[in-house]
Amino acid sequence: MKVPPKKYERLKRFILEKGAGGVVVALSGGVDSSTLAAVCHSLLGNLAVAVTAKSPIHPPEEVAEAERVAREIGIPHFILETDELSDERFVRNMEDRCYHCKKMLLERLVSFARDVGFKAVFEGTSLSELGGHRPGFKAVMEHPNVYSPWMEAGFRKEEIRALAEEMGLSVCGKPPSACLATRIPYGEPITRDRLERIWRAERFIKELTGARQVRVRDHNGLARIEVGRDEMAALLNMEILGKIAEKLKQLGFAFITLDLEGYRTGSMLKTLRKGGGR
Repeated sequence: MKVPPKKYERLKRFILEKGAGGVVVALSGGVDSSTLAAVCHSLLGNLAVAVTAKSPIHPPEEVAEAERVAREIGIPHFILETDELSDERFVRNMEDRCYHCKKMLLERLVSFARDVGFKAVFEGTSLSELGGHRPGFKAVMEHPNVYSPWMEAGFRKEEIRALAEEMGLSVCGKPPSACLATRIPYGEPITRDRLERIWRAERFIKELTGARQVRVRDHNGLARIEVGRDEMAALLNMEILGKIAEKLKQLGFAFITLDLEGYRTGSMLKTLRKGGGR
């Protein structure tokens, strides 16, 4: 698809207006944040910098990917360490978990922007994301100097991906990703050990099968593996399944299952009970 010209002009006007005093772009290394960083750099030059959070809830390779993308774009890049596990409200893993996570990140980014003399922080929420369960966006709305340019310009996910392709960004075909905490059912505590075994399990499956879209949902020791439906055939082999089961049991999972519905966003919302949490 082609990028809607009117939306793109609206996006550029918004970035030039809100970024005139300097802007910090939250860069995860995904399509949305990477494309936003590229547009900001092209319009604002050295008045735009990218910042990536290094955290226990993100796979280490995502930080390396963000560094690579920043070099590709040419935007100055910084890494901030965050520790969401220090916040008991996040660790309890209730329905508002993402709010506390996002709030911590935005507070660090706003502080960083202030330290370097910049006025604004941009983050990558798009119009496509506002219809679902998004408590994290509440944290965005609470900060007067934090903006979501994609949303303000009316961009949807597929339009951002089209712009990334038009700009020649290497991430244009990258599948969606989410923090490791999203693999743990609401109401079950988030621990460093659980995040570690989820990361190691997903990395093993990706390296073994070549699948790109993999989630290992940790249901209190039961691993429910979600893979993109177009990639599921890579796992449907007894030898491959045997290796996966052996490895995941070594990592501490008691039972290993393959979700026949495949990967889909929001599957963990089914673990919510009325009233939130457990």
